[in-house]
Amino acid sequence: MARMDTVFEVLAALIPSLGVGLLFFLAIRALVNADRNERTALARLDAAEAAVVTDNDSSKESPSST
Repeated sequence: MARMDTVFEVLAALIPSLGVGLLFFLAIRALVNADRNERTALARLDAAEAAVVTDNDSSKESPSST
């Protein structure tokens, strides 16, 4: 019976640390995912802006050549 008490004491000592470690892991993972999503969105926005600029440049050249 004393051995089981020791196991419970060890678990009682480790569970809070494991819980904090899990929360830290989840927070860091959320930050990394948010950063990745933001970089993807910015890349899409830059590509869309570049396409608009390219379209505007080509439309300006067309009327002047006719």
